[in-house]
Amino acid sequence: MTEPHILVRGAGVAGMVTAVALAERGAQVNVYDAGGRIGAGASWFAGGMLAPWCEAESAPDEVTQDSLSSLNWWKSHVPDVVQAGSLVVAPPRDTPELTRFGRRTSHFETIGVERIRALEPDLEDRFDRALFFAEEGHVDPRKALVALGDKLAHHGGIIVSNAAIDTASFDWIVDCTGVAARETQKDLRGMRGEMVLLRCPEITLHRPIRMLHPRIPVYIVPRDNSVFMVGATMVESDDTRAITVRAITDLLNAAYTLHPAFAEAELLEANAGLRPAYPDNVPRVRREGNRISLNGMYRHGFLLSPARAREVCEIIFGTDRA
Repeated sequence: MTEPHILVRGAGVAGMVTAVALAERGAQVNVYDAGGRIGAGASWFAGGMLAPWCEAESAPDEVTQDSLSSLNWWKSHVPDVVQAGSLVVAPPRDTPELTRFGRRTSHFETIGVERIRALEPDLEDRFDRALFFAEEGHVDPRKALVALGDKLAHHGGIIVSNAAIDTASFDWIVDCTGVAARETQKDLRGMRGEMVLLRCPEITLHRPIRMLHPRIPVYIVPRDNSVFMVGATMVESDDTRAITVRAITDLLNAAYTLHPAFAEAELLEANAGLRPAYPDNVPRVRREGNRISLNGMYRHGFLLSPARAREVCEIIFGTDRA
């Protein structure tokens, strides 16, 4: 039996995870992205947190259950996945938010000053109480996307850019183009997110820190070379402008609230992007003939792409759940 020849449109996290999953099953895979490179869209600005239990605070149970295997998938496919848990904190004036967050989540322990100090020495005496989600992890999205490109090439896959594509030559077409698919999927909307990258050698963090605030909760994710990603706003908007002054101010203030040393941090990057989302904010796979859509990743791109890619594989290789 001839293995299927598949075109995956979109080289963000959904497209790259799906392409690798298909290639591992023996498919001949071509990936095309109109942006001309891997990660040309919203995935490049993601936090890369693999945090199913924290995300349960605002996500339906379907999202939680479908994302439980994502950490193991990433650990088996890309290097440098960190499994050190997530820490959730709140400034003293916002400690009721910590109680509310705990009521909506599970698989955590409530810890005090001594344990916070043991986990994150640089946060010593900054917070009296925190929630520690020990089973969670994180990955650097940019390094991970590049690693998936290498993995795809290892399996014979091809990434094509700036070239005409003859779609008639493919057995299947899988659309993972995010907000660009709104012309054909009228229920898809854009969710604007903004982020900054800071370099601050004065601080060491070992895991993502979520800091709760009733208006704009943020997260601070450590990366290599004393770099921290601070994100991300969630704005119901299709606005494609660059990051706003208000967003930068909010994010920098949040970093400073976590630790005053961030006042001397170097601002490396400030960016904005549009996440694709359906009305219920749940990513889904749709099929029409030999065309499959994987879209609506919302804020769950790295967390849910492995499960949704598995659905695409089940459709193409014989277990059609569409």
